Amino acid sequence: MRPDGDSSHGAYADAGVDIDAAGRAVESIKKTVRETFGAEVLTGIGAFAGLFQLSGYREPVLVSSVDGVGTKLKIAIALDRHDTVGIDLVNHCVNDIFTCGADPLFFLDYISVGKLIPDKIASIVGGFSRACKDVGCALIGGETAEMPGLYAPGDYDLAGFIVGAVEKSRMLQTDSITAGDVILGLPSSGLHTNGYSLVRKVFGVDDNPAALGERYAELGRTLGEELLEPHRCYYGMLKPVVGGSGKDTSVIKGMAHITGGGIIDNVARVLPPGVTALFKSSSWLVPPIFGLIRERGSVDLREMYRVFNMGIGMTIVCSAGDVDRVIEVVPEAVVVGEVVPERDERVVVD
Repeated sequence: MRPDGDSSHGAYADAGVDIDAAGRAVESIKKTVRETFGAEVLTGIGAFAGLFQLSGYREPVLVSSVDGVGTKLKIAIALDRHDTVGIDLVNHCVNDIFTCGADPLFFLDYISVGKLIPDKIASIVGGFSRACKDVGCALIGGETAEMPGLYAPGDYDLAGFIVGAVEKSRMLQTDSITAGDVILGLPSSGLHTNGYSLVRKVFGVDDNPAALGERYAELGRTLGEELLEPHRCYYGMLKPVVGGSGKDTSVIKGMAHITGGGIIDNVARVLPPGVTALFKSSSWLVPPIFGLIRERGSVDLREMYRVFNMGIGMTIVCSAGDVDRVIEVVPEAVVVGEVVPERDERVVVD
């Protein structure tokens, strides 16, 4: 610090790191972060670690996941809109652990930037907080790192870490999936957080950011608005049929969160040996954005199903006799396929 006490003109600031800006960023997010705290959180903001008291489980199994937003961040940066990417990251992580039947307990974030701008950090963390509140998850900790020279001006990256819990006796056991079971799908809100490197290339976004402002009649909005639509969370709607602490046993045998790898690769991850998932593509509505991508990029249809969710953000496998029960509780669920004896491919889309 200089003798005048103004750290904004110190050696570290001259090197590109503004400690005062970091402090202002923390102050700006304290209120929204505290709103996610419940009685289980035993530490305040600013501690070196977050403490969470686990209760309500007899044989708890902790379930964790980590992820990022990927190059969807390039769209947010180009449009200078940062209030949705935090939502993307929380919802993605919640969906991942929920495929095991886990309830989200707490979430931690990591934000790395070239230059720390408090308002931008507040916008990102505001998204984290809103999404955490929606599922009863504590935003228990985070880290913001200013790293000049590592990122181009305006660039940043995000990572999210989630911990949940499920009763050992109520974990989803996908080995019970068998031929004759039914596959239901829940609609996505768009691309969610996958395939953005291909999309940016197809629409020439990096060379011409103005392309994001083009309005498409089939989308009913601009390309940028479509691409920033937040990743959808399925926890709230599916919880009543999945069960958990104090709930009925699940009627769902397995779930696949459709992320990187699309329908083909992700559904294969939950199938036991000896079966194949057979999808009927005519059974659900594929949103127009995917048709635009395929047409403009001349992308092979099979590759589309390996890269994108194609309008299905989560799949559910249940016995044929439980289909009506699931749809009664989750009206958006649509029968999209069935489990059949094993074929040459683990997942087939007709």
